Amino acid sequence: MTEPAVKDDEILWEEDKPVRRPIGASVKEMARYWWRQLTSMRTALILLFLLALASVPGSLLPQRNLSPSKVREYYADYPRLAPWLERLGFFNVFSSPWYAAIYLLLFVSLIGCVLPRLTVYLKSLGAEPPKAPRRLSRLGEHAEGADERSTDEVLADAEALLRGRRWRVVRRSDATGETLSAEKGYLQEAGNLVFHLSLLALLVALAVGKLNGYEASRIAIEGEEFCNTQMSYDSFGSGALVSGEDLAYVCVELKDFEVVYEPDLTPAAFVTEIDYDTGSGQQPAVIESNDPLRVDGVRVYVTGHGYAPVFTITLPDGTVREEQAPFLPTDQVNFGSEGALKLDTGDPENSLALQGFLAPTSQDSGDGVIVSTDPRLLNPAVALFVYQGYTGLDTGRPQSVYTLDQEVIDSGLLKRVDEVNLLPGESVTLPDGTNIRFDRVAQWAAFQVSYDPGQIWVLGSAVVLLASLMVTLLTRRRRLGVRGSDDGDGRRVEVGGLAHSGHQAFRDEFTALSAGILGSTPPEDPTDDE
Repeated sequence: MTEPAVKDDEILWEEDKPVRRPIGASVKEMARYWWRQLTSMRTALILLFLLALASVPGSLLPQRNLSPSKVREYYADYPRLAPWLERLGFFNVFSSPWYAAIYLLLFVSLIGCVLPRLTVYLKSLGAEPPKAPRRLSRLGEHAEGADERSTDEVLADAEALLRGRRWRVVRRSDATGETLSAEKGYLQEAGNLVFHLSLLALLVALAVGKLNGYEASRIAIEGEEFCNTQMSYDSFGSGALVSGEDLAYVCVELKDFEVVYEPDLTPAAFVTEIDYDTGSGQQPAVIESNDPLRVDGVRVYVTGHGYAPVFTITLPDGTVREEQAPFLPTDQVNFGSEGALKLDTGDPENSLALQGFLAPTSQDSGDGVIVSTDPRLLNPAVALFVYQGYTGLDTGRPQSVYTLDQEVIDSGLLKRVDEVNLLPGESVTLPDGTNIRFDRVAQWAAFQVSYDPGQIWVLGSAVVLLASLMVTLLTRRRRLGVRGSDDGDGRRVEVGGLAHSGHQAFRDEFTALSAGILGSTPPEDPTDDE
């Protein structure tokens, strides 16, 4: 809190007068008024709070560029709420127009707020402390006493004392006599400016990272390989300056996946064994929950897992094909999963499609319905609905790989021909002679691939921001004035001081300083900042 300004006391800090909205002003005056509002520190703090508040949905809700499967799960769990959240951009918070608007306004506000203050601060570094006011008794702290020393001796001793404690000191002579002005705590304003400049650098680094970075996701089944190309991913989101040709060459093959469970069967850790290749041959690596693969600036995380049933399908002409498809968990406790498999047999009008439910640890709940009782792969079973007919894959219209097209089923082009529960090794033969055998269950892992060239700069800016904030909080700006006078009864010395903040702490410091200046034994100075 700044002290109120006094007309003839130049030692005080003047508080900015409130800017009133001009009535009947010209366009230029109105533009100047709104610019001053935007670039005020109050507006910058409000925008910073809004940016933090706007980031909350991005942390609480699944984001489409990171986990499309979780967005689909959210749609299934909240079918009425999810479309409204989609319209408001809550599934793509950090790339939404309203988030970008807050970000840009904060950026402009900080620039307009900090640069003028920086100019003023640089000019003040070479300036002398302002002259002491005529009435030191009007300052926040005041002390006086008689002294046998001459005014010159008093001020010389005061100057030596203050300089020894790293105060900036200047002596002046005016019509009222000789005075001494001292100032300390410029480091507070420096810390404040560095704090805001580092915040500005943090925003710039984030923007550079977003414009030149990308995030992608891919579900890979054990034994499957994918490379860092846009076409290899299930979802790919990139900045405006990223093209598909400048992605670093990295290929990843999932070798083995293991989930470490707590005693209550909640996942404690993912251990993912992979081979990766950057162009110089494959190398083994292990990705764990908080230990991603880092190579050429690319980070590869594992964000989830699930199961994929593996089938051997023998067509009527004797063709044998091994097919597998990832099933998505619908029960996060026991990992009951649902999925689909679409098989092109060469005849679009007689394609094969499977839709089913996988229980990693199955139990018959009655009436032929299986449920899962454990997330671990102890007694797998799959419940299948088998369809034959036209799947619509040749229409060019995008379809989910995890479900069948319900419109095609409703139209009668894709007909259900059988439904069956299978354990590993069991099979079913369709009326046309097609045989479907359930062989085993593989595991899949959900990979997130990220590249952010501004990450190091974000870290550096954050470290400087925190350090400068500590300097700002621990340093106080204060000023001191000393005046000697001869009132006819003897010489008197008057000391006055004012702190920009931390008034109680300055009171203790002022007591020590004034005691030393007035000639009594001063206690130890409790402060030692700049």
